[in-house]
Amino acid sequence: MGKPVSHELSCHLNGQMILLNTYESSSSRNSLIRLLPCSAINQCKNYSRSLHINCGGPNVTIENSRGRFLYEGDNSGLTGSAMNYHGKKWGFSNTGDFMDDIITEDTYTVFSDSVVSAKYPELYQTARLSPLSLAYFAFCFENGSYNVKLHFAEIQFSDEEPYVRLAKRFFNIYVQGKLIWEDFNIREEANGTHKEVIKEVNTTVTDNTLEIRLYWAGKGTTIIPKRGHYGSLISAISVCPSSESECGAQVHHPLLVRKAHKPRIYTLILVITTLILSLAFLIVGAFYWKKCVRNEDSGKRGSFSLKQLKVATDNFDPLNKIGEGGFGSVYKGRLPDGTLIAVKKLSSKSCQGNKEFVNEIGMIACLQHPNLVKLYGCCCENNQLLLVYEYLENNCLADALFGRSGLKLEWGTRHKICVGIARGLAFLHEDSAVKIIHRDIKGTNVLLDKDLNSKISDFGLARLHEDEKSHITTKVAGTIGYMAPEYVMRGHLTEKADVYSFGVVAMEIVSGKSNANYTPDNECCIGLLDWAFVLQKKEAFSEILDPKLEGLYDVMEAERMIKTIIVFLSSRRSRRHRPRRNRSSDEAVRASKSYADCFRSYNDLARVLDAPPPDIASAVAVGQLYGKTPPPSAVAAGDRYR
Repeated sequence: MGKPVSHELSCHLNGQMILLNTYESSSSRNSLIRLLPCSAINQCKNYSRSLHINCGGPNVTIENSRGRFLYEGDNSGLTGSAMNYHGKKWGFSNTGDFMDDIITEDTYTVFSDSVVSAKYPELYQTARLSPLSLAYFAFCFENGSYNVKLHFAEIQFSDEEPYVRLAKRFFNIYVQGKLIWEDFNIREEANGTHKEVIKEVNTTVTDNTLEIRLYWAGKGTTIIPKRGHYGSLISAISVCPSSESECGAQVHHPLLVRKAHKPRIYTLILVITTLILSLAFLIVGAFYWKKCVRNEDSGKRGSFSLKQLKVATDNFDPLNKIGEGGFGSVYKGRLPDGTLIAVKKLSSKSCQGNKEFVNEIGMIACLQHPNLVKLYGCCCENNQLLLVYEYLENNCLADALFGRSGLKLEWGTRHKICVGIARGLAFLHEDSAVKIIHRDIKGTNVLLDKDLNSKISDFGLARLHEDEKSHITTKVAGTIGYMAPEYVMRGHLTEKADVYSFGVVAMEIVSGKSNANYTPDNECCIGLLDWAFVLQKKEAFSEILDPKLEGLYDVMEAERMIKTIIVFLSSRRSRRHRPRRNRSSDEAVRASKSYADCFRSYNDLARVLDAPPPDIASAVAVGQLYGKTPPPSAVAAGDRYR
């Protein structure tokens, strides 16, 4: 491993250049830069209005009545658990590994000789497969409204074999960061295998970038018909402006000219040409007018002026204040185009000084995930430090649980909030190109949108994760009551510190009690966690649950969820026994699994622990933890589930 060196990673945030100062091993610097999606995006010279991709295969030309369409191939030949392809106008990123796949050759593309029942069967001979997250990015796109068509056909399974009919493939589909289809099943949508199904959605491009992401959330079968046959699968992608049903083709309309009608045709051509030129002048004029207006409001994304933010917040009117803490105040604002924003105004007395301000921008600027708050930009003017975020209607989780917001969080909503936090941490720890430890996960740093989806915020204390440097010598930072014991006492900082903090927040969500302000009823309990451990030993789970739930929850599901949270808070055991990846916590928090599914998720969990994989005895203990007693046949065939 090379000597740690300091270097700058350039990243464009909506046209604004941002430099991230990171400390990384010199031997891994090239791979880190290669994996950063934003590091390869340069200033656009030309802009596109269409995109056609043949996923997992070569270039394919489609002919129809309008002309010829070229679907570009993405058969780059890349393999590995983290691959990134970047072309002139588009690219893709594929992460994950089929860890139980016994096949050694490339398993990230699928080819089928069978004829697919489709209008253009050549588009469905190949497909790209992803064990976890597959994202396609279109760069240098004209801003506007677009129609996205996603082409699917299940060519890895076949209904001709009876046992294969048990196979189920589920994955989620996101467009521009928004969940469009959850638990999408190709075979169910197409009513069988080797049949096409095309899903369409309208979306808007505002920053010249289009993102289509397919994400496997751990559902469905994983060993039928063979090990490793799961994850998202897509055959082709086509994107056109919403006003056009098809685009990108060279359309030819030959004029059948008769000599007797030449004058009439020439007149018609002249009229049409004049109309087209007039329309073109109008469009160009409107474009330049819109560009001038946009220049006046250049702070919409990236860099804001203090004047713009004063106008947006009515000169930081106290009536617009929506939050306050040690860092300063947060104000609600509205940009000239109607976009609502949240402006964090750092106090001159704040412990989050210049270093934390720069740190937060560098950490979150290039990260995009549905469960992370979006950073629109910043302002450094007249000794003022301001950060501009998306506005989230329901403020923070702490207000919803302990404040006077008036929100009534039902059991299903609390479950959704827990899963959202876990997915956000999974992205920070495992899925982003730059691995990050948040260090300050707590209720006030989890924000809720209008649909009560959770988003992690406040990255002022975040650190880049370096595997070879888990012990830090600088000042321990965080919030008392939420920091992992090994971090507080010995300064050992790994991603498991965030997992512990997540466990504390999850216990607050379940119990409706604040760990920071908990007042014990007796001497046996110093804090909320001790109280939960005592009740868990007594199996008095109903006493842990928030009385505001009024008994409206599934008793067995709540019991399993509390037991899972206790695992995350297991500080009396080594931090080795705390899950490293929150993807596993995401699966565990679902708390509604069969014994076989439970066994499989904890084998997945064991792969990322420092200890070796569990044996049959420990697997039986895990089954009992979930309230499931494995049958003797399952124990005898334990290796089958590994």
